[in-house]
Amino acid sequence: MDGINGILNILKPPGMTSFDVVAYLRGLLGIRKIGHAGTLDPLAVGVLTVCVGNATGAIEFLMDKDKHYRAELTLGIATDTQDSTGEILYTAVPGCSDEEIKTAISSFAGKYHQTPPMYSALRVDGKRLYELARDGIEVERQSREVEIYSVRVLDIDRVDGVKVLFDVHCSKGTYIRTLCADIGERLGCGGHMSFLLRKRAGSFNLSAAYELEELAQMQKEKTLQNALINVESAFDGLPGYVLDKDSDRKFRNGMHVAVKNGAFLNSAALVRVYGTNKQFIALGTIKNSEDGTYLKVKKFFYIH
Repeated sequence: MDGINGILNILKPPGMTSFDVVAYLRGLLGIRKIGHAGTLDPLAVGVLTVCVGNATGAIEFLMDKDKHYRAELTLGIATDTQDSTGEILYTAVPGCSDEEIKTAISSFAGKYHQTPPMYSALRVDGKRLYELARDGIEVERQSREVEIYSVRVLDIDRVDGVKVLFDVHCSKGTYIRTLCADIGERLGCGGHMSFLLRKRAGSFNLSAAYELEELAQMQKEKTLQNALINVESAFDGLPGYVLDKDSDRKFRNGMHVAVKNGAFLNSAALVRVYGTNKQFIALGTIKNSEDGTYLKVKKFFYIH
């Protein structure tokens, strides 16, 4: 499918890595220029945003978006991967009440410093952390600030151990299994993530996600184009600016162009840029100076 461009909202199944999903779609679509915008662990299911063709230029912007998850925390068992796939580090009897569990979880709302897990895709000196971890090597990781915008306990099940189901809305870069492990530590009994569902990533929702089998069938029926979302949707909420004939030509050649109605635009703000044909062509940034307000290209998506 040469010339295919857009964003696919994928329902990632359990057992596949995010890279597995991209590899599958690369073969299905017959296209090399493809990538995902935010890793989901093999254990996890849910929304995986995949960018195809020119839309791969949006990946760095989509990575910055907030996320919504539903997670299950199993208390009393700590693992080296912080999820149910790892080796057990220790066990303890959770002696905490339901109220203590809820208080501990709600205490993580707001900003906090989180140390990325060894079993993650982050790179250190050119190697991914999970590759080092598999070789038995542990390296020091720099903690980083993340933000839990909201967290809500849905259920506490004590039938077989203690399992806590909760919803969380968080910033980019938040590891939910690390959050689960941190909650377990705060409660003094340890814990790990035993289930994870990504319900939303930025503006992409679970209800509109496609299963891989659906896309394969659509490809057979030559209707897969219907599943592609215009890359412009990744920038919903940003102001738009339509170029006139003269500025269109200059802008497409990389020149700064004067913004006539720039009073409502802040300096350095991101702007959706449209050509004279009203087609989305690029992201731009606004620059204010003594000479006036100017628009310059940040990232082209369609030049011709």
